[in-house]
Amino acid sequence: MRWEARQLNGPDDSALLPLAGLVRSVHTPEFAGVTFHEVLCRSALNRVPAASSMPFAWTINTTRGCLHRCTYCFARRTHEYLDLDSGQDFDTQIVVKTNVVEVLRKELARPSWQREHVALGTNSDPYMRAEGRYRLMPGIIEALAESGTPFSVLTKGPLLKRDLPLLVQAARDVDVSVAVSLALVDPDLQQRLEPGTPAPRARLDLVRAISDAGLECSVLAMPILPWLTDSEEQLDALFGALAEAGASDVTTGPLHLRPGAREWFLAWLAREYPALVPRYRRLYAGGSYAPAEYRTWLGERAGRARRRHGFDHRPPRRWARSPARSSGSAGREGHEPPPAVDVTAQLALF
Repeated sequence: MRWEARQLNGPDDSALLPLAGLVRSVHTPEFAGVTFHEVLCRSALNRVPAASSMPFAWTINTTRGCLHRCTYCFARRTHEYLDLDSGQDFDTQIVVKTNVVEVLRKELARPSWQREHVALGTNSDPYMRAEGRYRLMPGIIEALAESGTPFSVLTKGPLLKRDLPLLVQAARDVDVSVAVSLALVDPDLQQRLEPGTPAPRARLDLVRAISDAGLECSVLAMPILPWLTDSEEQLDALFGALAEAGASDVTTGPLHLRPGAREWFLAWLAREYPALVPRYRRLYAGGSYAPAEYRTWLGERAGRARRRHGFDHRPPRRWARSPARSSGSAGREGHEPPPAVDVTAQLALF
C-alpha cells in the first residue's frame, strides 16, 4: 500500500495535538478524511476491571478509534477520554500505538506475568485496514505464543488471513481462539450500518479460510437489531450462511445502547428509519440494554435457527494445543498451562 505521510508541525483542524506520546500525525490518500496519530505507548497490556463480567483479565488494543464506522459500536465513548467526540472523531481520529510490540515483549518477560488469557479486538478491530500498513499483529501473535500466553482474536477483518500461518503455529504452543463478528448477511443494510467494514461475503470467506486452516472459528452475531435484523427469515439466512462457511459456533445478542453509541445510533436511525425511533426509545427506555422479555424472545428465535442449521450438534469447543508441543510453554518455569477461554464469551464491541 502506498503510504504518503506528512508530519503536522502547525495547527491542523484534523490533528489531535497535543497527545501523550505523540510522534506524528499522518494523512494518506488511501484513507481520505482520516488522521492517524502515531504514539509511543507506555503499556500494551490493559487490565480488565475486576468487577467486569468478562472471562479474561487482560486485553491489547493496537489502536484507539476504529475505521469500521459501525453506528452501534459501544466502544465509541472511550474516545471521549481523549477529549474527542464519540461520533465522527471515533471514526476518523485513529491513535496507533506504533511501539506496542516492543512494549508487550517487555511486559510478558516480567517475572510477575502469570500468562493469563489476553483478548484482542475488544475496543477496536486489530485487523482493520490500517493494519495492512502498520503490521502490528504478527509481532503480537509471536510475542504471546513465545511467552506461553493464551489469547483470543475477534475481528471483522479478512486481513487476518495474512496471519493464519502464525495463528496455526501459535496454537501448537498456547490456547488460541479466533472469532469473526458478523450479524447480518444483507449487504445493503450492512453497508448502511457499518460502512467501513468488509462485506458479509468477505467475512464468510474469512470464516471458511480459518476453518480450512484447521482452526475453529466462532462467530459473534452481535448486535441483533430490533425490527431490523431479528426476523425469522433474517436469522435463518444468517445461520444458514454461517453453517455453510464452516463456523464452529454462533453467539447472538441484542443491541446495547450505551451513552456515546446511543446518540450516534439514534441519529442514524432517525435518518434511515425514522418510524422506528419511537419504538427504540420505548424499548430502551430503561437503560442501555434491551429488556429481559426481548432478550428471551430473541434467544428463543435464534435457538430455532441454531437447531435448523445443526449448531446444536456442534457444541462450542476450546482450543487444545497439539500433543506434539503441548508441554512447550506450559513447562517453562514450572507453570501449569492457563485454562482456555471460550472466545464466544468475548463481548463484541464493534
